[in-house]
Amino acid sequence: MPSVPVDALKDYIGKDLGHSEWLTIDQQRVDRFADCTGDHQFIHIDPERARQTPFGGTIAHGFLSLSLVPTLSADLLPRPEGLKMAVNYGLDSVRFIQPVAVGSRVRLGLELLDVFEKKPGQWLLKARATLEIEGQEKPAYVAETLSLCFV
Repeated sequence: MPSVPVDALKDYIGKDLGHSEWLTIDQQRVDRFADCTGDHQFIHIDPERARQTPFGGTIAHGFLSLSLVPTLSADLLPRPEGLKMAVNYGLDSVRFIQPVAVGSRVRLGLELLDVFEKKPGQWLLKARATLEIEGQEKPAYVAETLSLCFV
């Protein structure tokens, strides 16, 4: 999304900002995330044992799928003109609705919920991020994300 004047950010509130490109969640990505976080639960990294569970195979870590928000939303969230930097300010809520099976393709949908000036030159953008799983009716999660933009 192109840069917009700061006073025009509020015009995007309540608007569907679109969807990211599809991204395949492969076993290598899941294994690397397990190594980075130390979360080596078999449901994520052992395809043979995971096949014997109700999931029928390995699944991505919930926090792995959540960590994709910055990358997948980068081209969706409006950027205030004069943006110097933006940082992840946190989450107001997140609900993991269903697991992401390894081999699935996911994409992020984004809706801007609120915008306000936290301090002079600091704009807080709150968005609803929904991670869709290709071919599934229910999303992987719905989260309310916060991004702090410095102009």
